[in-house]
Amino acid sequence: MTNLDDKNAIAFEFARICSIAAVTIMEIYESDFEARGKDDKSPVTDADELAEAIILAELETAMPGIPVLAEESFAAGFRPKTDGAFILVDPVDGTKEFINKNGEFTVNIALIENRAPTAGCVFAPARERIFVGGTEAWAGSLKAGESVSPDRLETITTRARPAGGMTAVMSRSHADANTLAFADAQGVTEKVSAGSSLKFCLVAEGTADVYPRFGPTKEWDTGAGHAVLNAAGGAVLTPDGEPFIYAKEEVEYLNGAFVAWGQSAWPKA
Repeated sequence: MTNLDDKNAIAFEFARICSIAAVTIMEIYESDFEARGKDDKSPVTDADELAEAIILAELETAMPGIPVLAEESFAAGFRPKTDGAFILVDPVDGTKEFINKNGEFTVNIALIENRAPTAGCVFAPARERIFVGGTEAWAGSLKAGESVSPDRLETITTRARPAGGMTAVMSRSHADANTLAFADAQGVTEKVSAGSSLKFCLVAEGTADVYPRFGPTKEWDTGAGHAVLNAAGGAVLTPDGEPFIYAKEEVEYLNGAFVAWGQSAWPKA
């Protein structure tokens, strides 16, 4: 599958790979695993490393020749080319949620083209919920290891901005004063907490309207959720309304602040 034109087919190929990797993730999740600290002090478990190895092997078979930027291999010093099309992988997004066993962790895979996500999958195996986005977006129930196709999922879209005030979804682990201030300035009337890239997906499926994030993230944290949200009719912008771009090699793929908006919710020029 080296043809990058069919974004929906690519997104469902990512979904297939996420489901396969999630079998190993869930085996570790349900065991007495141990967490370790990486050089940057962030936590890592066997699930991150084993799942990433599975994903990389599957991608090499399915999409040979497409560079892959993955969290754990990047931490180990691997630097793929990202000046053209490439794939972002976060094998376990929300490792803190994984360690805390609250179920709010995800497996993320996204295709980046021209510095923007064009296809992606977010799978929350402990929640048995998957989100897929190409030119359209889908969501539905899925257990780790099960096959996935459009006919077993429902299409999703973002909702129009509510007249009575917006619902904001925020990081369970990283909400800060800037995020709260932004939400208040936008007239947010309800705040919902969630972990990992599920925050993008809550906006994509129309249960929330905006996800502001002023704390640091990496591109592999956001690419898949961004792709799903785009496919569902939303947008991810900087707080100033500029495009939120990828392939930021010069800053080691560190993201700045962003706001994920639902349909008709983002400020118009």
